[in-house]
Amino acid sequence: MAGLEEIPWWRWLPLPWKTWKVLLRVDEADDVPDRLPVCGAVIIGDPSHPKWLAFDCPCRQGHRVMLNLDVRRRPAWRVDHLRPLTIAPSIDDLTTDRRCHFFIREGRIRWAKPNDERWGR
Repeated sequence: MAGLEEIPWWRWLPLPWKTWKVLLRVDEADDVPDRLPVCGAVIIGDPSHPKWLAFDCPCRQGHRVMLNLDVRRRPAWRVDHLRPLTIAPSIDDLTTDRRCHFFIREGRIRWAKPNDERWGR
């Protein structure tokens, strides 16, 4: 398991040109650090059969996004590239007080446009 101490200091800075990347791999979800670098994600599980992808939402409101990568469970996402990060399909994190709907393509966030009354922004 790679530790946070191995991540360079500049990864923690919110620089505008930074792209999203997978920075760590851990064995269990409990091993994911409470705080992650800006634009950094963590793969959980065996490298050949990852279970989850975890990252802090790009809206910067402090909530964690956990995406299922196991195709035997639905819904499931696919990581097409680790560096820069590309995920399919879109991520739609809907709670009672907010909705964050976005794509991560080639390490960049592309926010989806609102299309219903539940959007709330």
